[in-house]
Amino acid sequence: MSFYEDLVRSGREHPDAIIRVDRGADRAVITLDDPGKLNVLSAALVQQLKAALQELVADRAIRAIVLTGADPGFSAGGDLRMMDEAPSALASPAGATDIWRWIRYEFGAVVRLIARSDTAFIAALNGAAAGVGLAWALTCDLAIASERARIVPAFGRLGLLPEVGTSWAITRRLGYQGAFAYYAGGEHLTAEQARELGLVHEVVPHEELLAAADAWCTRIAALPAHAMTMTKPLLRSAADATWENTLAMEEFAEPQCFTTDAFADAVRGLLSA
Repeated sequence: MSFYEDLVRSGREHPDAIIRVDRGADRAVITLDDPGKLNVLSAALVQQLKAALQELVADRAIRAIVLTGADPGFSAGGDLRMMDEAPSALASPAGATDIWRWIRYEFGAVVRLIARSDTAFIAALNGAAAGVGLAWALTCDLAIASERARIVPAFGRLGLLPEVGTSWAITRRLGYQGAFAYYAGGEHLTAEQARELGLVHEVVPHEELLAAADAWCTRIAALPAHAMTMTKPLLRSAADATWENTLAMEEFAEPQCFTTDAFADAVRGLLSA
């Protein structure tokens, strides 16, 4: 059995639940629930999270998913014990590709589920967020933070690169020089500093974090279902498209909305007001 296959197997066979899912009629809250280890991204946590996300994004009734951590942290990032064992995989027949498989098919699977699904994702940062855990949060459609949140750029001090979409996210929010300083400086950011830099949308008192996330779920649920599911891929595509291509995408998409009952009802309501 390869290093990658062994990690997947051990994760799936873990006896305890370290992901908590609270499902409502049109929303769900997923909590990384291994607080004694600061919700480190162990093989078990990653396998359980991926399975939960696959089930939720397939449920068309779920309009929004909140991703948060059990206090005191959001996630400490990658499991150092797994990292310590990783060099031994280089001596296997698969070499470095076993590590690549884990990064792509496990860590990467989570960001792809977040980015490619039509479901809206809200990261609710309750404490320190580092490494791949931070990458997952930055991939969400919206990030809000409690006053206790900390953004931890841990890649550099471990001799690693920004991964799982982090380099894409921080250069678009901070620009090249800002992203370089973020990586090279390695300084922890407070929640308010993260807001000022555009890494999170808003900062709220710690005890109000989940209520604030739920309020966003309510706003999303109030929109016609087609509007959000069509707008999310449009906005994500626009981040890398030219102005001309973005305009063309909008021109093709907008007429579809004119055919919906939700649009017709809204127009009639405004006309009769």
